[in-house]
Amino acid sequence: MKKNIALLAGGYSGEYVISIQTAITIQHNIDQEKYEVYKIIIDKNNWKYTSALGEETEIDRRDFSLTLAGKKIVFDAVFIAVHGTPGEDGKIQGYLEMLDIPFTSCNAIVSGLTFNKIFCNRVVAQSGLVHVSKSISIYRNRPLDIEQLVQEIKLPVFVKPAEGGSSLATTKVKTKEELLPAIEAVFAIEAQAMAEEFVKGREFSIGIYQTKGILHALPITEIISTKEFFDYEAKYTPGMSKEVTPAELQIEVANFIAETAKKIYLLLNCKGICRVDFILEEETNDLYFLEINTIPGQSENSIVPQQVRACGKTLIEFYGELLEECFG
Repeated sequence: MKKNIALLAGGYSGEYVISIQTAITIQHNIDQEKYEVYKIIIDKNNWKYTSALGEETEIDRRDFSLTLAGKKIVFDAVFIAVHGTPGEDGKIQGYLEMLDIPFTSCNAIVSGLTFNKIFCNRVVAQSGLVHVSKSISIYRNRPLDIEQLVQEIKLPVFVKPAEGGSSLATTKVKTKEELLPAIEAVFAIEAQAMAEEFVKGREFSIGIYQTKGILHALPITEIISTKEFFDYEAKYTPGMSKEVTPAELQIEVANFIAETAKKIYLLLNCKGICRVDFILEEETNDLYFLEINTIPGQSENSIVPQQVRACGKTLIEFYGELLEECFG
């Protein structure tokens, strides 16, 4: 008998469109002989399922069920494909945990921690597993002293939302005069900004997931942007970046990156597929942690699907593994 899977996409943030693209890839690559998939798109006003005929049905949020043609459908699991809030910050996870419905991603507490880059960086830095660039928090409702800020942190810096994704409102700041406009750009979409010291080097990304107690590291991707950094335009505009999978690295360096990513995954008590991003510093060859993404993009040309194909798996096999793991 097929299991009912809710594929949850959309969300309340600027990453809504990217989430829809992620859901399309996942829906096309879930084994239809094993699973009955219901794609549910959420926004601030509606959580709704749209049938193949275009008929829309609202989810009953009291128990996360769906009634079609008088028949109530309950879900065996939820495949979360919502980037940003409320799918990546722990809100959906907490809701599903209260309803005792399995899902494919990290739990509510881990999702909340990893979603905030400042808090996550501090936990990773304290572990001593990897270098972490110096960063400071800036809050919309607190006084801001630019002179003090440049004394605490060395330019150039990246100013970015503490809880945003897809590099939205992220600016590379080289001068003191550029700081305030960059911070205000973050405050236009979020109440907490972070300023993080720039580390020059090669950027790498690696997918990590766990099945049946075994950690798996996907092939590493090197990200080579035609712009100064891998911003929103470079991520989602064809030709603006080059992604090399597997990355051209000495085997010792590749193994070190993979093992470090696995240790971070375990440190943070992650679940499902997570993508860990690093910078290999140019002068020292030191490895710096950038961030961990607990709901990484899954559009056809996104990094994780590239890595899955590079290791010889099909996306159908991969998504099947993720679903079966959440039942266990």
